[in-house]
Amino acid sequence: MGTSRLLERVKGFEMIYLSHFEFPDREAEYNVTMNVQRTCYDTFYPFQVLSKHQLRMLDFEPVTILYGGNGSGKTTALNVIAEKLGLRRDTLYNRSNFFEDYTRMCSFETIGKIPKVSRIITSDDVFDFMLNLRSINEGIDQKREELFEEYQEAKYSRFQMRSLEDYEQLKKVNSARRSTQSKFVRGNLQNNIREHSNGESAFLYFCDQIKEDGLYLLDEPENSLSPEKQQELLRFLEDSARFFHCQFVIATHSPFLLSMKGAKIYDLDEEIVDIKRWTELGNVRAYYEFFKKHEAQFE
Repeated sequence: MGTSRLLERVKGFEMIYLSHFEFPDREAEYNVTMNVQRTCYDTFYPFQVLSKHQLRMLDFEPVTILYGGNGSGKTTALNVIAEKLGLRRDTLYNRSNFFEDYTRMCSFETIGKIPKVSRIITSDDVFDFMLNLRSINEGIDQKREELFEEYQEAKYSRFQMRSLEDYEQLKKVNSARRSTQSKFVRGNLQNNIREHSNGESAFLYFCDQIKEDGLYLLDEPENSLSPEKQQELLRFLEDSARFFHCQFVIATHSPFLLSMKGAKIYDLDEEIVDIKRWTELGNVRAYYEFFKKHEAQFE
């Protein structure tokens, strides 16, 4: 790493790769949808989702957050941006018949090139990762039971080698007779990778997938994370943006992630999308009012 690059990181030099993104307005959407035979389709998704809140443009900071409840369009916005930028993703999503038409009408500006490591990470990616871990471990557990039986059979068998076809079995018998049962099983079985809870596994997934010098779109990363792990993820993302040249666009309603230092927050729950401080958001205010009401019980 060059000296200037290192100094940038020590000083906390933050990066912006994606400067702004523009969505089609209502008039442009109307012209497209009116040319489609309405008898053929029940929905024009993603048309008419973001425009209903007059979301025309997003201007990005090193950390930009899209806040809103279910149906607010925050996930749609991330998917559109990721599609337009050609970002890597692991799981499929609902593109619909009109997704390509919609993204073709979008535009964006960058500062330099979008780094190759850039990607979108969705809650489906995290969930699939945890399912894969579980599936692998279940296979390992089953193999372990088979090896226990194999050890007993090999160690106490009256085996005699009669041809070269018996060579592999001979090695197995000799191995069993020279080893304890646990040593035999460990030598023939990979270690379980189920060493963490679901929340810990989800957090480690983000740590593994987020590399330095990249643009990352995160869709509700708080899913599967406990409040403690959400705060740990918050610190990780703040450090990644501040010291390791990462830019984040995050769709979330987690109060912990909404409190991220220096984040620019778009409130998609408003009739007209507005920029707000995290303490002004409805979800955060609801938590605040609840705990304020029960404050005496914490003393």
